[in-house]
Formats: sequence, C-alpha cells, structure tokens
Amino acid sequence: MLQTEGDIDLSGSAHTQAERTAWLAAPEEDEENVDEILGSTQENTGEGTDQLQHYGDVDTKIVGCQYYRGFASPGEVILIRREPGNPYDSNAIRIDNVGQTQIGHIPRRMAEKLAQYIDNRWAHVEGKLAGNLGQFDCPVRVAMYGPDPASDEGQRLVAKMKADRLPIRALQEAERAEKQREKNRQAAAKAREREEKRRRAEALRAASGGKGGRGVTNASGQYTNQSTPDGDSTQPVMDDILEASQRFNPREASQTAEQLGANEAALKDMPMATQPDGIKTKMLPYQLQALHWLLQQESPPTPGAADSEAVQLWRQHGTKQGAYTNLATNHSTQGAPSLASGGILADDMGLGKTLEVISLLLAGTATDDSAAGPTLIVAPLSVLSNWSDQIKRHIKESHALRVYTYHGAGRVNMKSSDFAEYDVVITTYGTLASDYMPRKGKKPMGELRANGLYSVNWRRIILDEGHTVRNPQSKGAAAVTAVKAKSRWVLTGTPIINSLRDLFTLLRFIGVCGGLETLEVFNSVLVRPLKNGSPEASVLLRATTIAFTLRRKKEMDFINLDLPPLEEYKHMVDLTAKERERYEAFTKEAQGMLQKFQKAEAGKSQAYQSLLEILLRMRQCCNHWQLCPERVQSVMKQLDEQGIVTLNEETKKGLQDILQVRIESQEDCAICLEPLHEPLITLCGHAFGGECISKVIETQHKCPMCRAVLEDESSLVSPANECGDDVHKDDNMDLNASSSKLESMMSILGATKEKKEKTIIFSQWTRFLDIVEARLDRDGYEHCRIDGTMSAQKRDAALHALENDSGTTVMLASLGVCAVGLNLTAANQIILSDSWWAPAIEDQAVDRVHRLGQTKACRVFRLVAEKTIEDQVLTIQQEKRKLMRLAFGEKSGKRDRVKQGRLADIQRLLNAGA
Repeated sequence: MLQTEGDIDLSGSAHTQAERTAWLAAPEEDEENVDEILGSTQENTGEGTDQLQHYGDVDTKIVGCQYYRGFASPGEVILIRREPGNPYDSNAIRIDNVGQTQIGHIPRRMAEKLAQYIDNRWAHVEGKLAGNLGQFDCPVRVAMYGPDPASDEGQRLVAKMKADRLPIRALQEAERAEKQREKNRQAAAKAREREEKRRRAEALRAASGGKGGRGVTNASGQYTNQSTPDGDSTQPVMDDILEASQRFNPREASQTAEQLGANEAALKDMPMATQPDGIKTKMLPYQLQALHWLLQQESPPTPGAADSEAVQLWRQHGTKQGAYTNLATNHSTQGAPSLASGGILADDMGLGKTLEVISLLLAGTATDDSAAGPTLIVAPLSVLSNWSDQIKRHIKESHALRVYTYHGAGRVNMKSSDFAEYDVVITTYGTLASDYMPRKGKKPMGELRANGLYSVNWRRIILDEGHTVRNPQSKGAAAVTAVKAKSRWVLTGTPIINSLRDLFTLLRFIGVCGGLETLEVFNSVLVRPLKNGSPEASVLLRATTIAFTLRRKKEMDFINLDLPPLEEYKHMVDLTAKERERYEAFTKEAQGMLQKFQKAEAGKSQAYQSLLEILLRMRQCCNHWQLCPERVQSVMKQLDEQGIVTLNEETKKGLQDILQVRIESQEDCAICLEPLHEPLITLCGHAFGGECISKVIETQHKCPMCRAVLEDESSLVSPANECGDDVHKDDNMDLNASSSKLESMMSILGATKEKKEKTIIFSQWTRFLDIVEARLDRDGYEHCRIDGTMSAQKRDAALHALENDSGTTVMLASLGVCAVGLNLTAANQIILSDSWWAPAIEDQAVDRVHRLGQTKACRVFRLVAEKTIEDQVLTIQQEKRKLMRLAFGEKSGKRDRVKQGRLADIQRLLNAGA
C-alpha cells in the first residue's frame, strides 16, 4: 500500500560541484552487483509492464555526463537503473544508453522522488532523451506507468503523485474510461436482451413448425437419439449438419484492411535463386524466392546513407561520418553495427520450410568458400528423425551430406574435430539444454568448451519449431542463445503464439541489436505503444518483421499450392437441462469468486487460483459433466483450510490438474513475471517457472507468494508429462454416459461413415478422449489414438494405421501432441471438441491436415456449447490473431484495441450468455 508523504519542493537540485564530482566518480566495479539487484526494481508485481497505463511524463535531466562515455541522440530510448548501493546517494538513479553504457545520473532531488516509486514497485518508469547530449547534462523525459487508475492501487498511486507534485494525465483518462465502460455495459445489456428475444422467437417458431429429432436424456440419465414422429430412426445427413452450423473462418482477413510494410504484391515480386544442382526435388517458385532471401540474410550489406534503404533498421547517421543510427531506438554508434546473419523463416505450415533450408545448406556452401563447417539443427524430439529423412529425400546421392544425430544418454562425448567430420548435426532442445549447464548452480562458460555442442563455432544454427523456446527466461532460450554460430535461423509457422514477447525472444536469438535485444526497450518502443494504438509503433513493427522475417501464407494467390478448399464451421451444441443446471452452478460460483478477488486486500493469489479452477470445471462441463475433477475440488478445499497439502497420490493428481490450468491459461511465473517456463507447482498451490522456484527454495526454503515452508524440491510437483496430458485413469468414470457434445460429434461422424472419410478428433483432455473412445467401440468405428501418455512406438503405430489402414477412419488426438511436426493428410475432416485462449495451437493442428499432400476438400467443426464461455473464447482468440496479422502485414479487420489483462478476459467469459 502507498504511504503518502508530505510535499517535496521540485524547485531545483542544489549540490556543489565537489559533491557532484565525488558522487559521480563512484567506482564502476560496484555496478555489476547493483544491476543484479535492480533487475527486479523495474518490474511490476501485479501485471506485466506491457499492460500498464500511462500516468504522466516527468521532464528532468541527466547530470554528470562529462564523467561517462555513453553516447545518445535526441529521442533515443534510455535505460533507467536504480543504484541503492551507491555510497554517495542511496536514491541514485543511473541512466544508460541502450548499449548499456552509462550516460550519467538523474539529479539528486528528482532521484529522491522517483526512487521510492521504483523501489516500492508503485510505478514503472521509462525514458527518452528530450534534447541534445551536452558536455555536462542532457534533458530527459521520464514516463510513468501504473495499474488501472480506477483500481484501488491506481487511486493510491494518483494520490501519491499529487502529493509529490508529479504530473498526472491519468486522472482525466480514468474519468473518461469509467464513463466509456458504463456506456459499454449498458450497450452490452441491451444487446443481450435483443439476442435473447431473437432466440426465444426462433425457439417458438421451431417448436411450432420444426421437424426431426434431437437428443434427450432417458429415465436412467443416458443420452439417446430421439426418433421422428413416425418412429423411424434418422441417419445424420451432412447437408443438414452443415446447414445447422455457422460458417466460420477464424483466420479470414478483411479485404479492406490497412496494409503495413511488405504486402502480398511485394512478396510476389521477390527475386528467385537458382535451384542448387544437388537438390533433386523440383522446387516451386516461391521456394526459390525463399532461398534467395535466405542467402541475402546470411550476408547483409553495410547500411547506406540516411536517405537510402535501411538495413536491419540501421542507416548511416545524417551528420556524423562513420556513425550509424537505429531507427527503432534512435541509438547511434561510431562504426558499422554488428548486423545479424540469419533471420526468421515464418512461412505458413506446410509450405516447405524444411526443403527451403536444405537447399540453403547446399547453395550457401557453393557460393561462399567461408561457409564451410557443420550446421547444427535443433528440433523437438517428435520430428528429430524427420530431418535426416528429408535430407536424404531431397538431395541427390552425388551431393549427399554427412549427417549425425547427437541425442540421448548414450551420445558420444564429441570434440570440435569430431563434429567437423559432418556437414549436419541434429539434436533436440532437451539435449542442448542438458549440455548447456556444465555444473548445477554454475553459470555456463562464455568461451568454447573442450567437448560437446558448445565446443564448436558452428557455420549456422537452425531452430526447427523455434517458438518452442519463445520464453526469454527459459533454460531452453538461454541454451540456444549461448551457442556460437556465424548464422542463426529460426523456423516456425507461429512466431507469435500469445504475445509480442514471443517474437522478442526469436529476434534476440538471431542477433538483433540497437536496443531491441533488451526486453525493457522492446516493451517501451513496441509492445506498449502498439497496445495504445500508436500508428508509429505499427509501422516500426512492420519494419522490424520485414528486416528479419519472411512469412508467406497458403492463401496468397502467388503461392498457388492448389490445395483443396478448407471450410470451417462453428457447430452450436444445446446443453440438456441437467448439463445446463450444473454449468449454471459453476457460473454463479465463478462470478462470486471474481467479486471476492476484486474486493480482496489479502489472499488475492488464492482467490485467483480458485477462480481459474472453476473456469476449468466450466469448460470441462461443456464437454462432459464427468470431466469436472472432484480431486481438484478436494485439493482446493485443503489449500483453503491448511494453506498447504500433504503429498500423496491423490493430491499429486489434483495439483497436476491445477498446474495444467495455469499452463493452459498462459499464466506468468510470479518470480520473473514471464510466461511459465518448465512449470512446477508447490504444495501450497502456487505455480512458478522451474528454474525460478528452484533458486528460491535453495536460498530461502519458503514460497515467495505465501511464505509456506518448502523444505526442498520434493515440495514441487511437475506436469503429468511434456504435453500436459493426464496419465491417470479415473476408475469411477462411467464410459457409457454420454453428453450433448458427444452426441453432436457422433452425428458428424455418422454423416461421413459410408464415405469412409477419415476424421481427427482433437481434445485437450485425455479423459474426454477415453469417453469418446468407448463410444466409438460401441458404435463399431475402427480408430487409433495419439496422446502425450503414449510411447513413441505407439504413436508411430497410430500414425501408420491412419495413413495405411483404410478401415481406420477416426483418430483421437491430444491437441498438445498433434500441434507440432506431424503429417495427418490421410484425414480430411477435423472436430475440435474444445477451445481456449491461445489460437495458434489449434491452427497448427488444423494445418497438419490441410497442407501439401492433401487431395480432398477439408472440413473443420468447432463444437461450441451455446450460452457458455466457449462462444466468447472464440472472440478472444480473434483478438490474438489480430496481433499476428498486424506484425506480419497480413490482412485483418478493424484493429480494435486488445483487451488488457487476463482478468478482463475472464470477466468477458463470465458475462457470456448472462
């Protein structure tokens, strides 16, 4: 809570030259430790800093510039660093340029005010130079950000800033925002009222003139298919199902959308390279264009004059000979900047990124004698063998590459000279991360090692499915970034899964410079301005993606894959009275918990956990009432009463269920404020990134959220498996019980049964797949299954059955397993049983079916329970897709401002159907 202090005079900064000289001449060797402390003083504990609101700007200056080497230009972003350990002033605030070279300090009196906001995490501060850097000082503008001004924390921050006579623009904005929210609430209420009237009218018309049957529950609670009035059972007809479903294209782009940067016409006109002699597969024109781009990116030219085209956002400085300026941060350097060799190949899934990169392996060596040396390919385990197979498939025997797979506990402890015997070395993210840390608790060495993957300065490193390491705080991201390589490449069809922070990690890996390699600066110049609707930031984002990425989509006219059409439908499911009753009970419980969370001064963390757990049960209830896990309720009750659970098999399962909710909800680690990385949950029910909580336990032996005692790492529970699939079978589950969704699903399957079309049924919950599997057995469907609980051999057998057994017409698939690296073109129909906020995983799963090699028209059915949170989830997904389209210049509709904060999403979900 903020403690309001008396007014402080801002009339000047009166210290003598001697005082200033002594203070500013503080030893630089102390700064490293200070920086380690201050990493947390510029973070906000409530929300990610990219979601805060602008409160006002403080105009001040940087003093003591004559004592430091930092160079900066007007308008350049600067880094603000607290120095509580400064022996001359405990309130000291140091200013660095984006190259992290010190420029000077904030004057003592202003530092005394701002330090308390930083240290107490009341506000997040950022700055830009407001004028030219002089010999002694330089004007600077410090922007202050904080929580929603209408919240309790925001009101206290406003009161504190008023007491300190700091400028507050948030007061008027808060009043305007509250008025707008009230207008929105009234409009939403009227819209719901109109929609309810329309639905009642349609129901009356259907009751009076409708024909056909629908599912009902019988006296025993089992779901049956009701017959028509004449008593004949009706076989589902696909035309009827399609007519009852709403045509739905989640990735459709508006034709009238604004275009930023390179558009489809520019991509179409890109130059083509000549197909390498060693490639035996006939490459398509767009693939040869990609090869030309790949070769150019590996050898970027030196930036030209100020009026010429920028290279990786750099241009020559307009007034200084030999100086270069970064367009994103306005940072200038003496001498040419260190440009990135490589980039992000973000072509849509199924366009042939693997072939494009294989052609680079041959073409790069042929055109550049210095290009000799092995290439390291890092891939998920599920697609590890695919790389060696594809290299053999696409390259002539006369040009065959020497390939070695470095993986597993039995891998040879190779030296640099051993790796040099091969052209390509393939490994997994897990193997690389294992090699990364030489000793537990020790930082990796900075120079080349004697052996292993870090003993080589690779010709290039290629990350397949590079979004795997999108979390900048994860061990995987650190491991790939630490590899020494001349060129660095990322392959991914989804460079942005949930937020622009995903893109930041990939840009940092390939070697972006000028300040954007620092998350603080990236947030300041891109993320926050974009959320505030800044057109300049939109242009900058497009310039950034053009400089470092190549992205083409299947639907672009010039790609001409000649794929069969893909039709997507939203198939509404009407819950039975019994299902609706259970769902409404969960809804009321969730709304009450939301109010409790919003009013709570203490215990917010536990209330928020309970809210997410109720949302999980609401979602599962939409699929099948039996999915709602009683063990989760039991664990939550134990946490409420005792604050910590006793670990046994039952509570372990419950904690894993709770952890899965956190993972699905894209929750942040409460320690580093980054998305959960290597997620673990404590016995007190709090989820953290694995590395973060392990370090805390090692030093404090207490939970940082509730201070519960955590003796050692035995107090931590990990996910059930890498995909989060539930390995536990529920013996109490009645596999014969049906649900509205299951009946709708069987109707869709029945409509295509005679045609022998193959269908993939996706779900996030393996227990729901168990129920579907039992129903398929009873109804005589031959099927196969693939989920995260199965061994690699069983997965391969399932894939073989789908592709080669004509009688196997259905595959049950865990969404987490099938989103990456699989070819499922043997099927042409998809049923998505459930949805959640991040749409990219669903898109990946669909694109495993609709890709090169597909010969049949494809259909996707999204099953959506009517008047539930599921319908609103699709709206939230659309907003996340807008971010991807904005970043890569893809066509989009109106760019409404994305709702800030996960709580806003939850509020919208709970208002659905109200």
